[in-house]
Amino acid sequence: MPELPEVETVRKALAEVLEGRRLAHVETRRADLRFPFPRGFAKKLTGCRVESVGRRGKFLIIGLDDGLTLISHLGMSGRYRIYLKTPPKLEKHDHVVFETENGASIRFNDPRRFGFMDLVKTAALATYPMLVKMGPEPLSNAFNGPVLAAALKGRKAPIKAALLDQSVVAGIGNIYASEALFRAGISPKRKAATVQGSRAEKLVLALRSVLIEAIAAGGSSLRDHRQPSGELGYFQHAFAVYGRDGQPCPGCTCNPETGVGGIRRITQSGRSTFYCARRQR
Repeated sequence: MPELPEVETVRKALAEVLEGRRLAHVETRRADLRFPFPRGFAKKLTGCRVESVGRRGKFLIIGLDDGLTLISHLGMSGRYRIYLKTPPKLEKHDHVVFETENGASIRFNDPRRFGFMDLVKTAALATYPMLVKMGPEPLSNAFNGPVLAAALKGRKAPIKAALLDQSVVAGIGNIYASEALFRAGISPKRKAATVQGSRAEKLVLALRSVLIEAIAAGGSSLRDHRQPSGELGYFQHAFAVYGRDGQPCPGCTCNPETGVGGIRRITQSGRSTFYCARRQR
């Protein structure tokens, strides 16, 4: 599933072509994605001017000039494609088409249909069920060591599992949790409640650095993620531990061939975790 860097990459691309533009035509090519489209979805959007393209965690938040907000989630395989000139023939899984007043075409393609779109009143956005309990944005000033430590206090789950809880911090998924824990030198098996003080500070800094670098690289393309331009993301080439089980970790003297150290893969809450037992405590 796309995580914060992938969604932010999509947000930035959509903002360039949508903000300040009117939607001249909107078409839904099926009745539902993960959920049915709201009644009158395409009709309500047609003619609206896009005022902002934002993000909350893994959700795209598109503000419109008529008091409505479009909420979009990419799910497992959803992606947007932007065509500034004549677009190619529609593909099988192009489920939603947006056309702007200046001729740009934006298509939402989702083979697995785990993504969704919803329309809500902008004034009620703060109480939207999927957003209301979400934790702070990891790149915002509202997220720091003491805030993270407070959110982890009393939690018996492993720190890796806690980071995937969107009420603790927004937008973190499997890849960036593993990478950040490696940078912070914290074992993914450590009880979340024990990540306090300097450990919490280190983890906040590690989360920020890995997210910033991943956004700059256009995210990570492992299976489905593509930038709206069609380009791949490149951060997968900079992974320190994710997907690298059995290999030496960067900057370490371990030698998996002789049985000394190396990156391990374990399963936590049904998800793969990658870490170095020598460097992460």
